[in-house]
Amino acid sequence: MIRKAFPCLLAISLATMAVMHPSVLGAQAAAPTAAAPTVDELVEKNLQAKGGKEKLQALKGLRMTGKMAMGPGMEGSLLIETARPDKMRSDVTIQGMTVSQAYDGKTGWKVMPFTGKTDAEPMTEEELKQMQRQATGMDGLMGYKERGETLEYLGKADLEGTPVHKLKWTRQGGDSAVLYLDAEHFLELRADGKALVQGQQMESVTTFGDYKEVGGILFAHSMQLSMPGGMGGMTMTIDKIEVNPDLPASRFAMPAKAEAKMPAPKG
Repeated sequence: MIRKAFPCLLAISLATMAVMHPSVLGAQAAAPTAAAPTVDELVEKNLQAKGGKEKLQALKGLRMTGKMAMGPGMEGSLLIETARPDKMRSDVTIQGMTVSQAYDGKTGWKVMPFTGKTDAEPMTEEELKQMQRQATGMDGLMGYKERGETLEYLGKADLEGTPVHKLKWTRQGGDSAVLYLDAEHFLELRADGKALVQGQQMESVTTFGDYKEVGGILFAHSMQLSMPGGMGGMTMTIDKIEVNPDLPASRFAMPAKAEAKMPAPKG
């Protein structure tokens, strides 16, 4: 069960991490207007709520450490590192084994001990494309047109008593997510994602919460992932976020066989 479920769940969780954007503490949001907003207006309000383009562009890298749980006996530690313009690495340690996935801007690699493989190996073409999209997650909606992505306004709705605007975000390769933006603050509350994982179209629902300030920026410290169809779910709790940490290129480079088994550094 673990061998089948873990890689699939991890891939979906990382895909939805692409919509886990920071938002700036104390940002003032304009009151929603009666007329339906345009996509560009919502993107601008979303970026303003996070501090504006200049503040977001100054974010060169992130290191997040925390915990994840997929059910009894399936709990462990989580480390996610991202660096502009397109580097990303994740390390999940569970039951004494560490699953690693990384992209160094050119090459993608993975270590999947739950499948009986303990050495680093290149990602498949599908996994590499998915990782390339995830690696731009810090930009959020900023620059979506330049990346060849599209946004479609789906109207206003009610999300458990909170008025929201719905945006359909389609990324390169066909992965998509319906974003629920708070109609007052224009921040993401939920993302309903669709992604191609291991040759199958998978759906996921990610709820963001427990926003806390780190260096003047608000980050969601709690993400709850569920999947329709009874495939289980996942909870991620972020204990620590480091803004612009020292992230040498070697952290994202594919390691030699002996190095692949070294534990990830603690945050």
